[in-house]
Amino acid sequence: MTSAARARRIDGYDAFLALFEPHGGTPTDYLDDHYPRFRATLEEFKATWTKPGKRVLDVGAHWLHQSVMWRQSGFEVIAMDLPGTLQHPSVRSLAGQMDIELLPCPDMEHAHELSALPDDSVDVVLFTEILEHITFNPVGFWRQVHRVLKPGGRILVTTPNYYSWKGRAWQPLRFARGLGGGISVDEVLGKHTYAHHWREYSAREVARYFQLLSPDFSTAKLRLMHTYRLSDVPWKRSVQRLLDLCPLLRPNIHAEIELTEKRSGIVATPSW
Repeated sequence: MTSAARARRIDGYDAFLALFEPHGGTPTDYLDDHYPRFRATLEEFKATWTKPGKRVLDVGAHWLHQSVMWRQSGFEVIAMDLPGTLQHPSVRSLAGQMDIELLPCPDMEHAHELSALPDDSVDVVLFTEILEHITFNPVGFWRQVHRVLKPGGRILVTTPNYYSWKGRAWQPLRFARGLGGGISVDEVLGKHTYAHHWREYSAREVARYFQLLSPDFSTAKLRLMHTYRLSDVPWKRSVQRLLDLCPLLRPNIHAEIELTEKRSGIVATPSW
């Protein structure tokens, strides 16, 4: 057994994976990579969440990995994602067993399906590893989120740090060759839309993003997080730990945006 496999046994990975097996299994490559992030995100949130509210909207719930973890932790969960994922038999079976409400949404830009949720009915919105994938103007989506989120509730955002030691900010050779920044032309043409990190953010930009959306939002927490899953290669793991010692170079942003009041609404207005 590798050191990574031993670590996963210790931290509960095998027991967590076993929850999916009676329902036809789950994509284990994805879960293996993201399980440490799911755990770290939940633990970081719970460390400072003192309110009684337990109703969670998990946007981009995929195969319910994060939804199940939050459900196990005592939260009520509504899982929202594309119909192709949420209508899969294994996902539907698991959701029924775990009492997770499914909300298939084919068009997140307009998110009409959120109209089914009453005003002020959600305490926490999980928006984890989604922000960097958005290719549409998101203002209409955030209007719906503002409506369903309770005053005092929070939007939990995780996203890659643009200024991470492995981020796109540190690609001078590509810049010098005239190949620009952001995703490459090869990626634009060669991968599906949601494969891309179209726009990565700095921590300051994440805070400004929500300030521009509405003065009702305030930044309750903004942290740069360590590498979630360390390499199985010893020397690479040592390098990752060393680089993580500098907070500004850590690869992940954890932001909690609080809806302090409902006075102004969403004020951002797209225009040409």
